[in-house]
Amino acid sequence: MTEITMPTKYDPQQTEAGRYEWWLKGKFFEADPTSDKEPYSIVIPPPNVTGKLHLGHAWDTTLQDILIRMKRMQGYDALWLPGMDHAGIATQAKVEEKLRGEGITRYDLGREKFLEKTWEWKEEYASHIRAQWSKLGLGLDYSKERFTLDEGLSDAVKEVFVKLYEKGYIYRGERIINWDPAAKTALSDIEVIHKEVEGAFYHMEYPLADGSGKLRVATTRPETMLGDSGVAVHPEDERYAHLVGKTVMLPIVGREIPIVADDYVDMEFGTGVVKMTPAHDPNDFEVGNRHNLERILVMNEDGTMNDLAGKYAGMDRFECRKQIVADLQEAGVLIEIEPHVHQVGHSERTNAVVEPYLSKQWFVKMAPLAEEALKMQADENEKVNFVPNRFENTYNRWMENIHDWCISRQLWWGHQIPAWYNKETGELYVGKEAPEDAENWTQDEDVLDTWFSSALWPFSTMDWPNEESEMFKRYYPTNTLVTGYDIIFFWVSRMIFQGKEFTGERPFKDVLIHGLVRDAEGRKMSKSLGNGVDPMDVIDQYGADSLRYFLATGSSPGQDLRYSTEKVESTWNFVNKIWNASRFALMNMEGLTFEQIDLTGNLSTADKWILSRLNETIDRVTTLSDKYEFGEVGRELYNFIWDDFCSWYIEMAKLPLYGEDEAAKLTTRSVLAYVLDNTMRLLHPFMPFVTEEIWQHLPHEGESITVAAWPTVNPAFNFTAEAGDMQLLMDIIRSVRNIRAEVNTPMSKKVPMTISAKDEQTSAVLEVNKGYIEKFCNPDGLTIGANLEAPAQAMSAVVSGAEIFMPLAGLINIEEEIARLEKELDKWAKEVKLVSGKLSNERFVSKAPEALVATEREKLADYEAKYATVEKRIAELKNM
Repeated sequence: MTEITMPTKYDPQQTEAGRYEWWLKGKFFEADPTSDKEPYSIVIPPPNVTGKLHLGHAWDTTLQDILIRMKRMQGYDALWLPGMDHAGIATQAKVEEKLRGEGITRYDLGREKFLEKTWEWKEEYASHIRAQWSKLGLGLDYSKERFTLDEGLSDAVKEVFVKLYEKGYIYRGERIINWDPAAKTALSDIEVIHKEVEGAFYHMEYPLADGSGKLRVATTRPETMLGDSGVAVHPEDERYAHLVGKTVMLPIVGREIPIVADDYVDMEFGTGVVKMTPAHDPNDFEVGNRHNLERILVMNEDGTMNDLAGKYAGMDRFECRKQIVADLQEAGVLIEIEPHVHQVGHSERTNAVVEPYLSKQWFVKMAPLAEEALKMQADENEKVNFVPNRFENTYNRWMENIHDWCISRQLWWGHQIPAWYNKETGELYVGKEAPEDAENWTQDEDVLDTWFSSALWPFSTMDWPNEESEMFKRYYPTNTLVTGYDIIFFWVSRMIFQGKEFTGERPFKDVLIHGLVRDAEGRKMSKSLGNGVDPMDVIDQYGADSLRYFLATGSSPGQDLRYSTEKVESTWNFVNKIWNASRFALMNMEGLTFEQIDLTGNLSTADKWILSRLNETIDRVTTLSDKYEFGEVGRELYNFIWDDFCSWYIEMAKLPLYGEDEAAKLTTRSVLAYVLDNTMRLLHPFMPFVTEEIWQHLPHEGESITVAAWPTVNPAFNFTAEAGDMQLLMDIIRSVRNIRAEVNTPMSKKVPMTISAKDEQTSAVLEVNKGYIEKFCNPDGLTIGANLEAPAQAMSAVVSGAEIFMPLAGLINIEEEIARLEKELDKWAKEVKLVSGKLSNERFVSKAPEALVATEREKLADYEAKYATVEKRIAELKNM
């Protein structure tokens, strides 16, 4: 580099402008299936094409980008495959809402025209999502982008459906399912959100048909009584044993229905009598099957009452409830209305109250699939590794108690079920393609649950079912999945059992689980609370790097993240610090070329210390990143960059940089270049934009930091002794600053200073580094020696290996100094007691690693020496 062109102030908009397009043009993010590098792959959890990405998406994708950028720099052929989900219900609901605004419905358009409109929606919102990905700086390989409704994935979906059907794992049957009356479609259990609702138990009396008495029943949904086809009691309940086989008259309706005995009934709950509505309750459905009770469906698909509801036909279900309650009261059979707060299912997408509803649907038989997935999870070599591992129990429990999965949806947007019915015979045909005489067959109008195609995502995106594909052979199974704990049931579990069933392997080796983004008060972000935050707005204000670093380092794996503007602003300040320090370093290495960097010269103590600290930081950052401990990585980087590099090394580097020794200047400039280069590489996965900008100004080899090598520990730079010497110098400088602060003596005022080293060797180290002490302590004369006497009326400080004296005649109060030292003595006494306690514990000494025990012994010796020195100094002051 010949000149520094970095702006004086960090401006994220200016820094980030055009950089992403430059990366894409350079094809730095594209994986190469023909490469001889070891592959590493991640598939993005595909966002729904229904709107904007939120903070949760930003967090999730930032973690993936950190992994993929790091692996690429470590020499892997790193593939991060992008894509989006068609999101059946959610997208159809959005498009239908848009059409309603135009005064039309999907039925006005017809299926084909409606799907054309939905594809237009998809293209529009997919482009929005790509723009947001670019703003976040995500290193995605767009050349391999997929969509859950594209041709290849549709082929995979058909293959899976047909094979599961042929094995008897997919069947069509009439059962109680969750019904969304707003979207007019079935839902699976995990698409139902349960919310607390204030309702009531309605207690009614059903008269015995022979006039001999009455039975009391209760319900929270009185409108369903119109579909009652029996009442049930427990077979061992003596109160009702004589009534089993008799009948009751259904109030209002006047239908005679039987009394049956079934173990399902809880004798202890209520009256021990339960009304049976087999077409409107899953438990009643099972009891009804055992006793051949009639299934009477009294509701339409839109939640209104049908013709079987008699005079209530056409009424909305909740209006019908009110009217029936009034009619029951008028008939004198409603005995009590008991207020009751209970959990009511709501559609995740439309928020409509879900109706348990008898319907003919397609189901996946889950028991055999779950069994194989659980067997795989029991094998240490084959299992999916959950991080944190506590979520494995969450996964296992769900798989052990799994129910059959309702996979058909009454929608138009999605994968149409590959099943056909013969127009004349009604015969069913299932296959990847329509029967040859297609004109005689009608395809099932339903589509598959969105999660059915999403469950295949790790392998369907890799060209499966073509198992000879280079993509599939090279990049599957994937290495890491990153996702939130809220979709372990929805998505993670389904990918695992489908992956096992169709590829024989786990779909990913690790699954990194994160929590939810909450506001500063810990509340979930929602429209109703008005506490949502658009990540794009944050980027506009603080830059992508600030947001990414906060998101990545703001919590530990599995935990929720509390968003706060103050924390993002704090990260922005950190980026500013990096920018300013880098600019200073670059200005002082102006004209230095990569070939001129020379670390073989006479390295100073500060040089050796910063190189040692860089080695430690490289080791810690790499190890912690491999464990997904990005919060800890953030702390390591922050401490190294802010404290070690900016606050100490750069300040110490000014001595040779502003001196006359040209050889020392070159060495310092080389160390600055080497440390700053490696620091930018370590930081790059977290802050891609600012690190690329700084790196481009550094003397370097290669085109982009995105493909620069990940830093590795250089054993030649492990200067243990010099690192200890530097620690002593920093302790001395800190102590002098503290002493000056206590007596309000500014650093600009020269003060006499004496340093008494514990031995000649330490004294020699201090003498060699005298220049640092003089620069940062500003003494009016500096005396260094071993075991020196304390000057009269001097403030003192004890550090490991030395004692510092600053005669401050007229400024020091002897009694206050003794009180201060007595506090320090108490501190060292507590440290001695704590470490002595550890070392006197035989279990600790015998079981702890030898290195740890040795470290504790060194600590004890150090604390005891400090205690003795302070004690001696107090005695001296008392004798003055």
